[in-house]
Amino acid sequence: MKVIVVVKKLGLLCLAAMSLTLMGCAPEVGSEAWCEDMKEKPKGDWSTNDASAYAENCIFK
Repeated sequence: MKVIVVVKKLGLLCLAAMSLTLMGCAPEVGSEAWCEDMKEKPKGDWSTNDASAYAENCIFK
């Protein structure tokens, strides 16, 4: 029983560490790399904030 709890906690810890690692790899909003990523991302997947930031940083520089 205790082994299952330890395995679950270890799994959650690993998941959290992977999430933090992936978040650190995203380009900064408004950077050239971010603009290129947004060009490739389907427009239907953009949030309102994404569209606003894209217009401000990538179109109207």
